Amino acid sequence: MPQASLTINPRFTIGAVDRRLFGSFVEHLGRSVYDGIYEPGHETADEEGFRGDVLELVRELGVSTIRYPGGNFVSGFKWEDSVGPAADRPTRLDLAWHSTETNEVGLHEFSSWLRKAGSELMLAVNLGTRGVEEALDLLEYANVPSGSTLSDQRRANGLDEPLAVKMWCLGNEMDGPWQLGHRNADDYGKLASMTAKAMRQLDESIELVVCGSSNRTMPTFGAWEHTVLQHTYDDVDLISCHAYWAESQSDLESFLAAGHDMSLMIEEVVATADAVKAALKKTKQINISFDEWNVWDISRFENEDKISGVENWPLAPRLLEDSYTVVDAVVVGSLLISLLNHADRVSSASLAQLVNVIAPIMTEPGGVAWKQTTFFPFAVTSRLAGATALTPRLVSDTFETSTYGEVNLVDSAVTSDDAGTSVFLVNRSVTEATTVTIDIASLGDVAVTEAVAIHDEDIHAANTLASPDRVGLRHIETTIADGVLTITLPPVSWAALRVE
Repeated sequence: MPQASLTINPRFTIGAVDRRLFGSFVEHLGRSVYDGIYEPGHETADEEGFRGDVLELVRELGVSTIRYPGGNFVSGFKWEDSVGPAADRPTRLDLAWHSTETNEVGLHEFSSWLRKAGSELMLAVNLGTRGVEEALDLLEYANVPSGSTLSDQRRANGLDEPLAVKMWCLGNEMDGPWQLGHRNADDYGKLASMTAKAMRQLDESIELVVCGSSNRTMPTFGAWEHTVLQHTYDDVDLISCHAYWAESQSDLESFLAAGHDMSLMIEEVVATADAVKAALKKTKQINISFDEWNVWDISRFENEDKISGVENWPLAPRLLEDSYTVVDAVVVGSLLISLLNHADRVSSASLAQLVNVIAPIMTEPGGVAWKQTTFFPFAVTSRLAGATALTPRLVSDTFETSTYGEVNLVDSAVTSDDAGTSVFLVNRSVTEATTVTIDIASLGDVAVTEAVAIHDEDIHAANTLASPDRVGLRHIETTIADGVLTITLPPVSWAALRVE
């Protein structure tokens, strides 16, 4: 049986765990908003039309900051369309997803939904088809208490108190040829710098995220970050990372090593940011907002018949509604492990997305809402992760992948707080259980208060409308003797332990 050993020592820390690591993402795309969080005719809908069953699941998921309203959608978005009396709002054509946007759910409605969900707003501005002036107008509308035309307009629209949005994204995936307003790094860097400087003149307390490259496989990756940060280093706080993984894009073993790939990407972006810091002789540190990450079978989307035609603009079409499996959940758990192990440089992260669209939560119009397999590792990690990430001193057997070469069979993350310690583990072996011994002697006299795992004999089992409870959390056995905790992880499994 393969082996791994882990030593926990609370004196060796990575850094503080920012709760924004457990963020998510809602875009006006497919059924994310309409038929997702919002369905006025549903039996659980509240007075604003928001589904109560979805809100319950979002609270259980434990998402912190939610990025909105996109995504590709934002690069054609006119924020003014989304405020004021709903009956007077214009219906627009969304070029990003070839759909109709009614603006029935706008900035005020989504902010109200966030309060009910217990999450904070992370707002993106349109730097695709718009620019500095429109970003300033939105900031004034959202954050100025009163006394100006736009802040008083917000109050007249029913919101006396400012939204006080802390985090702002300066556009979305601006190096992507698919993006409205796509431009090169030099041009985007100049625009982002001008926009950031202007926004800080209005509200110096905000936190700004500049666009990194759209993914690590882009030919622009690395050089894009370097050029953009040369323009914006003094103006922004974070640079974004976006990445998706899927079994269809590689072999199963390489897919199970997606967390290794995420770690490489984080470390490469950090190295680039620090190189710019050194070259510019700065003391300020730029951290990462990994504000799009998930398992997503992009090849399936690319092979689907695309919505097209000047007369064909459907409302809330079924787009990107991937069904997630046990192995997908294990990979999501391993990606969360990677984020925790880089808590010193990753300040924010957004699981993309939240409802229906490549999401942990699915709904049926007029019917039930259910948890996809990926719901479980996210919800448990969000709930159990402590305030401090500890350095996991791990020794593990390895295995060979066609994409990344030799990779650890077991990966782990450890966090601590005043009440105890949480351990997160993944076994990447496709065929063999793996025994993990954890030296917990430095923690003193402790007991395991929770031990749960995701695994199944059928690693491609999924929760569906017909079988919404097929996959769930399972208890996993542990033993403690002489300061050593022992656990055996089934093949293709993710586990979380709480020791108090």
